[in-house]
Amino acid sequence: MAQELNVGIVGGGYAGMAAAVALADCGIAVTVFESAPHLGGRARGVTYQDTRLDNGQHLLLGCYRQTLHMIKKVGGNVEQDFLRLPLQLDLHREFSLKAPQLPAPLHLLIALLKAQGISLGERLSAARFMLALRRINFSLDHDITVTELLIRYRQDATLVKKLWEPLCIAALNTPVHKASAQVLLNVLRDSLNQSRADSDMLLPHLDYTALFPQRAANYIEQRGGKVLTSCGVKTLHPVENGMTVTTAEGTSRFSHVICAAPPAVSTKLLGTIAALAETVAQINRLEHQPIYTLYLQYPATVRLPQPMLGMYRRYSQWLFDKGQIGGQHGLLAAVISAEGIHQELSHDELARKVIAELNAEFGIDEQPAWCKVIAEKRATFCCSPDLHRPSQITPLSCLLLAGDYTTGDYPATLEGAVISGLKCADVISA
Repeated sequence: MAQELNVGIVGGGYAGMAAAVALADCGIAVTVFESAPHLGGRARGVTYQDTRLDNGQHLLLGCYRQTLHMIKKVGGNVEQDFLRLPLQLDLHREFSLKAPQLPAPLHLLIALLKAQGISLGERLSAARFMLALRRINFSLDHDITVTELLIRYRQDATLVKKLWEPLCIAALNTPVHKASAQVLLNVLRDSLNQSRADSDMLLPHLDYTALFPQRAANYIEQRGGKVLTSCGVKTLHPVENGMTVTTAEGTSRFSHVICAAPPAVSTKLLGTIAALAETVAQINRLEHQPIYTLYLQYPATVRLPQPMLGMYRRYSQWLFDKGQIGGQHGLLAAVISAEGIHQELSHDELARKVIAELNAEFGIDEQPAWCKVIAEKRATFCCSPDLHRPSQITPLSCLLLAGDYTTGDYPATLEGAVISGLKCADVISA
């Protein structure tokens, strides 16, 4: 049966490439169509001023088992490809939490009890909160906002501002008053409650195109598949026992198509197919949240106290020292997740604000040689309570959906994207 299957995949991001690798493993012919010159989607490498950057500064966790498995499958080496940091949350001069090398969840409880920047009462309150979540198995009877959850468990304003809000925004890219408590609990369950290594933070030494999608392309092509870049899909059309894909180069017929494009692109491609009207409407109902990443190239001698550092009540939320992470000395990345007042500023104004913050916080008085703001205004879906996300399976048996916005336990993460792609591959190969 495998020889009769021929799958077209629209989108060469992490979801599409994960699906393609899994199908190629089963001996199924695959063709990937990617409109951009480079693979990776919203986690891709870009070049600016002869420097390799990412379109956003992403972070993997040790519990991202499927993503790490796929990286290894296509030739990566997790120990060599990443800077692995034990769980730590540092807001410069305001708060510090670092987990010791102890089994989970003891490592987290000790970290909370020894945290700096909050009172003993607040530390005990945070520890009791985590123990209470374990007792309910990180599962709520009905979904509520993160703000409502924190009020229910009496987490005071300081704990919210210094601990839970930064964690929520980093994990869900959604403000606490809008964010799904159940999805946050899913992340806490998988990262903090099983193996100690699950909570490790993994920062790649190489860009996100090189980390997985480009290796995946080589893997697929070695098994007879095709990966076409700069080849956008114009239309999808259902036909008997399959679907056609039309690009500028012509029309190809497939037994199945996996649409792994971003939501806005997917609705354009699927909007002309009457059977998918409700699926399209469901995608269109999703709200979105931005992520801004500001890169600053300072002299090579400039470095931060740590490879990754949080900021408290500043425009910058997280800072990454690319010299310590990937050998790009003097290159700093400032990340601002979710909606906020930064959206009201021009890119030049935002850069001036961040440069001033770096000077005030770290005494960096040199001026950067250049700055680059990458604003992904629809970076992720807004992860709100009881959100009805579209299924990977659609009313057309020949068409499946992949992407971090499709149904799943996780917010918009690389792990969520990879899992969705693997689910689509499983449906087809079965």
